[in-house]
Amino acid sequence: MAQRHLDPTDPRSRHAGPVPTGDALAGYLRAQATEFLRALRLHRETGSGAGGSEGSADAARALRRSARRISASLHTFQSLLDTDWCEGMRPELAWVSGTLAMEHAYTARLERLLSALHRLSGSTAFPGPTAGAAAPAKASAPIHPTAAPERGNLTVGAAKAGALLDRQLNLARTRAHSTALQALGSSRFHAIADKVAVLASEVPLTKTAGTTDLRPLASAAEGRLTDAVAALPLVTAGNPYNASALVHGLSPDTVPHPQDAPWHQVRLLLRLHRYAREAQRGEPNGNAVVDLRLLSAGQALNHHRDASEAAAAAAQAARTPRIAPATAYALGVLHADQRHEVEAARFAFQQCWQKETVSTS
Repeated sequence: MAQRHLDPTDPRSRHAGPVPTGDALAGYLRAQATEFLRALRLHRETGSGAGGSEGSADAARALRRSARRISASLHTFQSLLDTDWCEGMRPELAWVSGTLAMEHAYTARLERLLSALHRLSGSTAFPGPTAGAAAPAKASAPIHPTAAPERGNLTVGAAKAGALLDRQLNLARTRAHSTALQALGSSRFHAIADKVAVLASEVPLTKTAGTTDLRPLASAAEGRLTDAVAALPLVTAGNPYNASALVHGLSPDTVPHPQDAPWHQVRLLLRLHRYAREAQRGEPNGNAVVDLRLLSAGQALNHHRDASEAAAAAAQAARTPRIAPATAYALGVLHADQRHEVEAARFAFQQCWQKETVSTS
């Protein structure tokens, strides 16, 4: 696979205008810091009732979005910024983003698994979230959804499996909600917010950063992504339903599936690459120019992550002591279904990435 790097002499380059420098990076970081502070103010204004309001959830997503972009920029362009400041800010921003993401993740995972149970059972009567649960944001749909015929209610095993997942994931969601509220009220978060407020007006660039070209650093981020993709088994993933994602599916190990880790890493590197493009283009909102190929690749990897974590949740529920054999069987079928979704997501990514390689080589 030929590596594609940014070349200012390439006539196809999207950077035919002024050379992006550290000044452009400073403008991007100031814009993201401003978005962070605006989202924080919105979150405080909307409050957080039981399960959180829709406005509060939107504000939390905006906080996560800005925190991710600031953190990614500090990672990619660290050589242009104060080193000690970067090393202090990056883990704190990652903590904010990760803490605020957990409630949404558990809500979407439960919706995904309950939807899959009804699809696998041939039932169209989806129960929706339980009372007291936060209204889920748009969850990742299966890669290959199938229309189920009307067959009434779930079987006893599937119904009990759904009830078990509902209890476990709603408990985890409630705990994640409480953790997020505690985090937002902590002195640690207030210290981060204070630093972001300073960033909104003053970016700690190095002395030479103002005239330094951003493109080599952005190109390096793209190169790391290309190398990571090259290490994936894309030849195998190019064959649909190759059962690769089911390998070691019966392992007693309860840690996340080991073969998924390289794909998760590619997802993170793709995000770094996309944010680096935003920074050098001066796109503070992240939506001025949309690369549909990168967008499709990112969506496939998001599906991969969601299906992998859903499969792990089904497997964990199946290890609950003293559950009925029919319940364990339903959870096993659900686990296999989500591992097939993992495989389908790999195939979708492979198709998207190979198409991009052919069109740009």
